[in-house]
Amino acid sequence: MTTLSIDEYKTFESIKQTDDSGIEFWFARALAMVLQYRNWQNFEKVIDRAMLACKNSGYAVSDHFIEVSKMVKIGSGAQRKQADYKLTRYACYLIVQNGDPRKRIIALGQTYFAIQTRRAEVADTFNRLDESSKRLVARGNIKQWNQLLVEAAHNAGIITNDEYAIFQNAGYKGLYGGLTVADIHERKGLKPNEKILDFMGSTELIANLFRISQTEEKLRLEEASSPAEASNIHYEVAEKIRNAIKEMGATLPENLPTPSKSIQVIEREEIRKLRESKTPLMLDE
Repeated sequence: MTTLSIDEYKTFESIKQTDDSGIEFWFARALAMVLQYRNWQNFEKVIDRAMLACKNSGYAVSDHFIEVSKMVKIGSGAQRKQADYKLTRYACYLIVQNGDPRKRIIALGQTYFAIQTRRAEVADTFNRLDESSKRLVARGNIKQWNQLLVEAAHNAGIITNDEYAIFQNAGYKGLYGGLTVADIHERKGLKPNEKILDFMGSTELIANLFRISQTEEKLRLEEASSPAEASNIHYEVAEKIRNAIKEMGATLPENLPTPSKSIQVIEREEIRKLRESKTPLMLDE
């Protein structure tokens, strides 16, 4: 699969629309321009093939390819109707799968919409989980991303435990409005040997997962070369996430409830359930 650069990713993101219900879609004519189809009739042939693929996959074509018309200027102030489609993510995915494979932009589109579709599938699956399972999944993801963050921090010049503690505190202070690891630990009423990440609900864990993953990426892309620079990046990324939470009117991380059970307790309970649910194998003797 072709790798997307940030600019190439933004190319597809820039034409994405959102309706009043918060559902994303793309206009076919905007997508045609990005995919370098200058002739609408040629692009309509690609759409037709994509529609057929949609039908053959068992989906209703009208749910993914919504016909619309817009008034466009044609000169001297006159206007005329122009046919277009509102496309779902899946429709766009089918279009790029049926486009001209010789075009690099088509390959990039295939990567972009494959990633977007997979993200949606993962999100749908995640949203069907109960709170305990969501916590387990998010905490597991954080462990993996923290390993990458440690590596990125090391590459930026963070070597000692003290330097990493400063770097870690910078991220928490940005996300938690100035609170340090020790402050959050005390606020949650935890024992000295308990970790704050193990006493977060799924919403708080996801905010921290975003902080960690975005910081890791920014450290790599900007090639941070000193502990101070790395800590500043961690703080800035975390603060931007905090501001986004504020703008959405959502609950700030420090005000989210602290679960009574730790991740370790939930993990032990789930493992016990799994063992108890196992059916003994039948032996044919």
